[in-house]
Amino acid sequence: MDAPPPPPPPTGPTYEDLSSAAHLPELDVLPRSAARKFLTPVKRINDGTDVARFHSTRAYRDICTFILQLNRAVCPRLPKNQSEPLVFTLAAPRQDPGIVKRLQSLLSRVEAIIGEVPPSTGPRRFGNVSFRTWHQLLEQRIDGLLKEHLPWHVIDYSMDSNPGTEYPTAWNELREYFVGGFGSPSRLDYGTGHELSFIAFLGCLWKLGAFTNPEFDLPSIGEDRRPGAVERSIVLGVIEPYLAVVRKLILTYTLEPAGSHGVWGLDDHSFVPYVFGSAQLTRPIRDETEPMPLEGSCPGAPQPKSIVNPDMVEKYRTENMYFAAIGFINDVKTGPFWEHSPTLYDISGVKDGWGKINKGMIKMFNAEVLGKFPVVQHFPFGSLFEWERDPSAPDAATSKVHIASQPVAGPGDAGGATTFPAHAHGAGGAGARGMPPTVTVAPWLSRVPESVAPGGGASSAGTSDQWVHTPTRAPWATGERK
Repeated sequence: MDAPPPPPPPTGPTYEDLSSAAHLPELDVLPRSAARKFLTPVKRINDGTDVARFHSTRAYRDICTFILQLNRAVCPRLPKNQSEPLVFTLAAPRQDPGIVKRLQSLLSRVEAIIGEVPPSTGPRRFGNVSFRTWHQLLEQRIDGLLKEHLPWHVIDYSMDSNPGTEYPTAWNELREYFVGGFGSPSRLDYGTGHELSFIAFLGCLWKLGAFTNPEFDLPSIGEDRRPGAVERSIVLGVIEPYLAVVRKLILTYTLEPAGSHGVWGLDDHSFVPYVFGSAQLTRPIRDETEPMPLEGSCPGAPQPKSIVNPDMVEKYRTENMYFAAIGFINDVKTGPFWEHSPTLYDISGVKDGWGKINKGMIKMFNAEVLGKFPVVQHFPFGSLFEWERDPSAPDAATSKVHIASQPVAGPGDAGGATTFPAHAHGAGGAGARGMPPTVTVAPWLSRVPESVAPGGGASSAGTSDQWVHTPTRAPWATGERK
């Protein structure tokens, strides 16, 4: 009997393909000449099958494109006829465009609200309840703050409407993603899903021309006009200050990790600083047509193993996003680094440089953030990040989304209620309290326990439904850390 024919190849580029020189798209800027109908963003992901559906949407395509666009921008450059590479650090002087300066001011105003709401001194088991007051103030003031800091052409973006009829505007979508970027007041937590919401807010601004339309936002004197300069300002001048505000919120209100994988996760709260921080240290590219390096490091960059040295972390945390994230871990956790952050510890043993780590971080972001139900279940979809299918998306049969242990909607479930299949190993986080997480384990991680009980100890004898970490192997390490 003849073997069945292989499935057809994907009809469009995959997430990994987008990082090659042949596929370097940028997030589209919407034409202002055409009226556009905006939508109030709503939840669409209610179970694991919806996660697979998400990976074929235009929203997924646009998120991937934007992340990779930003990632490439902070990769070092080696211009022709120069021996020293250009390295884009947090501390280096920049000529940020006006919109970036406005967003920095906006984040400063958001941070200032913390001073108005001191943490509660009463007894508590989890996060500090004063965070709900802080978040309530943010929601009350956000309309005025956005109007004060966003360009008028974004606020007045044209919409498709009839006289006398109220329709959602770009405002509705921007507000939803911005507020969603600062944690959950009900669960008193913050995680990578909230971080993703803030990235989407910046993506919305990009689509609406906030960063790219010189007709409305005149360049600052001496503004950097080199390729990728605006994206670099977004990463170093907006995303890093945003992370600083979030870290202050976490410290002030002891916010719980949202959907954390515990000790086997990459980080309790964030992911993008490891993507962009590793990109800052990769081997330089010579021109804008050269693909992102898949291995190697920038000359003079600290070695990956430096992250386990507290003195080296302190030296570089003001220059590099990866080291800044490690520095925050050192601020809030005690004990041996390998013990409380084993995944990051094992990554530090990669021998092929920061390019290898960056490649792996991108794939891990796809699996651990965009591919996990607890993370993306609350992401809302409107007209700027659409639930509609991307015509160039791979066929569902060839999709690499991991949904074997994702939750599924039960009979009669409504409003996003979910159940978990009996064989699932769990996926913790909002909507699945008490369920341990499935973990995308980086391939260099060698200390994954074979069986752990939900309570954190050894599983009981005779228990048939034990929890086992189920690794999704990411591609960038070849062995154990030496």
